[in-house]
Amino acid sequence: MKLGNAAFDLADQRAEQERETGIRAARAALAREGSPICMGCGEEIDPERRAALPSARRCLHCQQRLERFRRRH
Repeated sequence: MKLGNAAFDLADQRAEQERETGIRAARAALAREGSPICMGCGEEIDPERRAALPSARRCLHCQQRLERFRRRH
């Protein structure tokens, strides 16, 4: 039965590593400077959005559309 516990411990360790990797990736993405031009529609991103989220790469409309798409798929 000891082998079973080792397998669970390893799975827990890997899950924790994946969580930490995801957190680091999210922090890095937020730290990156975004773009003044939306990568979805090519229009200028609203300055208020850029001030609130400097890492923004899409205008609010395109970001909302992307998030709706991701929720459906």
